[in-house]
Amino acid sequence: MEIGEFVRIMEALAPPELAEEWDSEKIGLVVEGTPEVEKICCALDATPETVGQAVSQRADMLVVHHTPLWTPVTAFRGPLASLLRKAISSGMNIYVMHTNYDRAQGGVNDVLAEILGLENILPLSLGLVGECGIGIQEIADRLNSPVRAWNGPHLPGTLGVVGGSGFSRELIREAADAGAESFLSAELRHSVARSSPIPLLEATHYALEAPAMRSLAERMGWTYIEDIPQLQTWTPMSSGHC
Repeated sequence: MEIGEFVRIMEALAPPELAEEWDSEKIGLVVEGTPEVEKICCALDATPETVGQAVSQRADMLVVHHTPLWTPVTAFRGPLASLLRKAISSGMNIYVMHTNYDRAQGGVNDVLAEILGLENILPLSLGLVGECGIGIQEIADRLNSPVRAWNGPHLPGTLGVVGGSGFSRELIREAADAGAESFLSAELRHSVARSSPIPLLEATHYALEAPAMRSLAERMGWTYIEDIPQLQTWTPMSSGHC
């Protein structure tokens, strides 16, 4: 497949216009390699480890959720240099689907809703709200992640969900206004938890986003590369305060 055709397929799956404004220049083809794409790998992050595995599998393309280039750089050193050296020397492309994939049909938040069995779903600006028929421990089991709770979440009940780092006051308020009795996301700050109008649930960032990339790989017939971060081993807290 020619690279232009691959990009058109990806943009149909996750239209670039769905991306947050701050993210719009960090998605798409961020590392350009060979013009022909046959072998495709998929991962959550473009780390030296996942790039190395993709190169070892002779991949022409690595599709990831998080860009390796978050900010403009003036020098290539350390892990970034290692990553780019491996990719460029092999001719491998790297394609990023980030906040546009969060919002896309069948993307990050839709996959989470399916995993959690949410019903009567309403969209949020960067997530969704739905009726959740399971409790905290079952959520943790289905996500294969520890889950920490703040202020006694009402579960089973109506749950707001935002994949990744979605604990902003604005999103929590939007979910509450849409009827959410509790809110699930990752990377909760104490100051946000203290001011939240509804109880909160915190899972790991990885657990909330990796399922959608696995699902994408399965749907497209790609090879998924697992790279579970050490944070996945943090101590579970199924109740109490964070």
